[in-house]
Amino acid sequence: MNGQLTAFLARAELLMERIEAALPHAVAEPDWSASIAFRYRRNRTGGGVLAPIRHIGVMGLDDLKEIDAQKDKIRRNTEQFVNNFPANNVLLTGARGTGKSSLIRACLHAFASEGLRLIEVDKAELVDLPDIVELVAGRPEKFVVFCDDLSFDEGEPGYKALKSILDGSVAAATSNVLIYATSNRRHLLPEYMAENLTNSHTDTGEVHPGEAVEEKVSLSERFGLWVSFYPFNQEEYLHIVTQWLSALNVDPALTAQARPQALIWALERGSRSGRVAWHFARDFAGRHASDHE
Repeated sequence: MNGQLTAFLARAELLMERIEAALPHAVAEPDWSASIAFRYRRNRTGGGVLAPIRHIGVMGLDDLKEIDAQKDKIRRNTEQFVNNFPANNVLLTGARGTGKSSLIRACLHAFASEGLRLIEVDKAELVDLPDIVELVAGRPEKFVVFCDDLSFDEGEPGYKALKSILDGSVAAATSNVLIYATSNRRHLLPEYMAENLTNSHTDTGEVHPGEAVEEKVSLSERFGLWVSFYPFNQEEYLHIVTQWLSALNVDPALTAQARPQALIWALERGSRSGRVAWHFARDFAGRHASDHE
């Protein structure tokens, strides 16, 4: 009898552990002194964890070239935020590799001493955004929730969670949290030509397809500040190449030699972006450093 009871209790305990693992868990409080940036992720039991990012790429605002107008907007908004003045959630959109994510990182370094902190959240984890906001609501720091390369497909749950936090939830937004998101899509959701036919019916039976378009646009409109980035022209691209070569301590006498090679590099990559300029500068600096050994 005792053996049966012991076996039953063991099975019951195992069942309780499985049920507990399936239940939603509160986001665990991290060691806030461990870093100025954290990455949200779920652990194996389903609980949310804010893991400190130990190694953050050093990037200064002055290191970012040819995006002065965009830089001024983001810096001003972030400065208002850390100084307890009204500030907006920000959507940075445009060409790939033009400095959108780097600008956020540079702002973090610029204002970390004034209490700015960053929490990076992947698109798949945005459903937990209300829990993250609730966790930091009582903290003295200012938090930028950073969503990089954000876009949604139809029906993704994170879409409505983000939309609710930005504007429209019954709960008031906390004064120490802003959302900064980057995307290659300005409206964050795919759009189709048929959806613009507001006076016709679609194959799916949508009576008012124009309203579906309004629904898709409504998310991006909830960001108070839109900052657009554009592809660089040739001279802007070469200026960025020169800046990165200088940062990598390449002999200035070699800069003129690097220019035609940088243009060929960009042609092969099909892009004249800041990221392409950085990759070329690293390759060029590495090759010439090895030649002098």
